[in-house]
Amino acid sequence: MPYKTQTPDFIAELKYLTTEEGGRRAPANSGYRPHVKFPFSKMMTSGEQTFIGKDSVKPGETVKAEIMILSPQFFENMLEIGMQFEVGEGNRIVATGKLIEILNTNLIKKNTRT
Repeated sequence: MPYKTQTPDFIAELKYLTTEEGGRRAPANSGYRPHVKFPFSKMMTSGEQTFIGKDSVKPGETVKAEIMILSPQFFENMLEIGMQFEVGEGNRIVATGKLIEILNTNLIKKNTRT
């Protein structure tokens, strides 16, 4: 069992691409740490995925996962429910994600209206 120093930052619905769409050839196991890229930044960070209700996900499947990002401080006040993001290995996108719950309140985008 890996030692965790951090709690999950958010819960997302992940849609893994099929192999034909350019996704993985093999299933991803819970604990998988691909990079995560949000649309508002060129910066990528590792995001450890803990699948909810299953141990692995095959290409083409959709799953909900708790995700713990490596450098949450770089994303403070920037995330909102419904935001889409990419999950990748190197230069290849293997899944797309959508935020469904933000657990780390420091990451929630602040209302800019006064």
